Amino acid sequence: MTHIDGSIRGLSLGLQGGGSFGAFTWGVLDRLLEEEALQFDMVSGASAGAVNAVALASGLAEGGPQAARRKLDRVWERVSLIAPLSGSSVAHMAAALANPALASPYQFNPFGINPLRDILEGEVDFAHLRAAAPVRLLIAATRVRDGRARLFRESEIGVDHVLASACLPSIQQAVEIDGEAYWDGGYSANPPLRQLVLDTDARDVVLVRLLPDAGSGVPHLSYEIAERARVIAFNAALLQEEESVEALRRSCAGQSIGRSKLCRKLIQLRMHTIAAEDAVPGLARESPLDTSRSFLLRLKERGRGAAAAWLRNWHARGGLRRAAQVS
Repeated sequence: MTHIDGSIRGLSLGLQGGGSFGAFTWGVLDRLLEEEALQFDMVSGASAGAVNAVALASGLAEGGPQAARRKLDRVWERVSLIAPLSGSSVAHMAAALANPALASPYQFNPFGINPLRDILEGEVDFAHLRAAAPVRLLIAATRVRDGRARLFRESEIGVDHVLASACLPSIQQAVEIDGEAYWDGGYSANPPLRQLVLDTDARDVVLVRLLPDAGSGVPHLSYEIAERARVIAFNAALLQEEESVEALRRSCAGQSIGRSKLCRKLIQLRMHTIAAEDAVPGLARESPLDTSRSFLLRLKERGRGAAAAWLRNWHARGGLRRAAQVS
């Protein structure tokens, strides 16, 4: 669809969460933002995906694609400065977090101090974003009392909504919003795909997948068991979203006569995946707790390369031209 300014809203994005692996998404977005004619219709995200989503939207609102690239750069630069972890320190922290004797975050962090709050408040003008978001947003958090996903849209998102989406309960206290407690969105919708597919006006939806498959072998050390369980849970949430989308599309495909407008859209929709596991050798052996600058920059460059390869293929198949067509 071509707008009066000549731009094309060719893509919607689903951004998976995965801790420091979110730097791969940083690279993907950085490369996509170099495409002058390309704009985004909707962006959904959970956890690190939510952080990337609001940074992208905030930068676009403030000054367009180049401002968005600078915004993402600053956010991830500041992430690398938060007690950066690498090498053996990651293993030691992971082991500590998996230790059943470890105090809960309500004990070792009674004041709920969260460095991510300072980053978000320093980089994102949430009031401006709510009033003039250039893209539609869907940010997932998990309701503690029943485990259901709660999706927050751009008109209501504030810093607490993003912190809720990125709240790992072993490290941070639950985030309360309107009297309801929330944990990481990765447990329930990582990222929200079904609602994104239902609401988008774009012809192409790109899932940026961060977490590798659970891996082979059986983990034996406590922190390895905890990490494998977390990856399984977060990937299970994504699998549920993907299966829900496919069920919708199969239902529509079976309606040969009198298809609804929604079904016509779903049948024409093109789903794509840019997977970090395919672009980062040995990712399954890395830790999403590693916030060292060298690791984050390596992930960013791999993300840029993966996005560039995807764009070449998309353009070769008439990407922007077909994205501009309206059914």
